[in-house]
Amino acid sequence: MDNLQRWISHSPMSDPGRYLEKITALSSDVGSVICLIQGLLVHGDLAAEYGLDPAKLSPTVRKTLSMVERLQDVLQRDVRPFEAERPPERRSLGTCRDFALMLCSILRCHGVPSRIRCGFAAYFGAQWEDHWVCEYWDAKTGLWLLGDPQLDRMITSRNAIRFDPIDVPRSDFLTAGEAWLGCRSGQFDSRNFGHGDVTGLWSVKINVWRDHYALNAKETSEWDRWRKAPLTKRTVHAHEIAWLDDLAAHPEQKLREVVPHWLT
Repeated sequence: MDNLQRWISHSPMSDPGRYLEKITALSSDVGSVICLIQGLLVHGDLAAEYGLDPAKLSPTVRKTLSMVERLQDVLQRDVRPFEAERPPERRSLGTCRDFALMLCSILRCHGVPSRIRCGFAAYFGAQWEDHWVCEYWDAKTGLWLLGDPQLDRMITSRNAIRFDPIDVPRSDFLTAGEAWLGCRSGQFDSRNFGHGDVTGLWSVKINVWRDHYALNAKETSEWDRWRKAPLTKRTVHAHEIAWLDDLAAHPEQKLREVVPHWLT
């Protein structure tokens, strides 16, 4: 990977803007930051499990907000300091990417190299589930570790998760590139990767692009609109294989701007 300074600089999405002073006043301890995030956010897809009525959720719950927008939403729901744990009904609603982005943003504010990664997690069910986490540099070990702030007490208990969310085992989360290369080599079955009933090599391809974009300071992109792709367009063409292999092996390379073929 490139030098660490690249991963300290904020992207437009991770920059807390006017909330910078309040964010830098928070603890830089990864475990403490994860606990704080769990008191500010709740995953919209799991609303019922937190005692919320899914029918009353905003239709934009799956829209990834910038940190400025997210923190504004947090305070609109509850004006107390960010350190105060909110009850689920007063937390900001988001998805796994919002959890990962908040951890990434807070750590960057404290000078910790961090980035969000798109890939697949093995700890939500039988298949490798489409998921986002935060990858951060641990100066003590000299290693990139995976942090998943979505894994609160409810989720870890329900899924019998035994590892600490500040250090997700690499065997339990694969970046999109790792998943792609594993499927290509025959190590993995691509039918076990995806979201819900949308699985297969096409799903892995989508995440290869999303991970590539995220590592180039574009944590959201047109590739997030994969749900709108017609079934006939959910394919991997032969001419795409070589550059997907390259992107999978080197996702941090200079951004390749490619419009999803179902939008052209």
